[in-house]
Amino acid sequence: MSTDEMDLTEFEQALAQLPDGYLEGNFDGRRWGVTVRRSGDGRRLWLFGEELGGTDVVSFNRYLLDGDQSALKPCEMSSDKVIAFVLKFRPPTL
Repeated sequence: MSTDEMDLTEFEQALAQLPDGYLEGNFDGRRWGVTVRRSGDGRRLWLFGEELGGTDVVSFNRYLLDGDQSALKPCEMSSDKVIAFVLKFRPPTL
């Protein structure tokens, strides 16, 4: 398994642990508010996060395709930023 594949596996696992709705937590030493929404059939996930008291944001859609494939669609930012955020975001209850 390549490093990229490992990161994506860890990303999917971390993403699966985030509950639907709004939650707050820490990323990179700063407080963030994050909203997660999943479609009824579970094939689409939307995440929007914003730094509380700051200006940084993270936003993306993740689509499940046929088989075990998924498509990550960041909103005007790099996939690397999205993956790093999901892997390092720490809600107080998770």
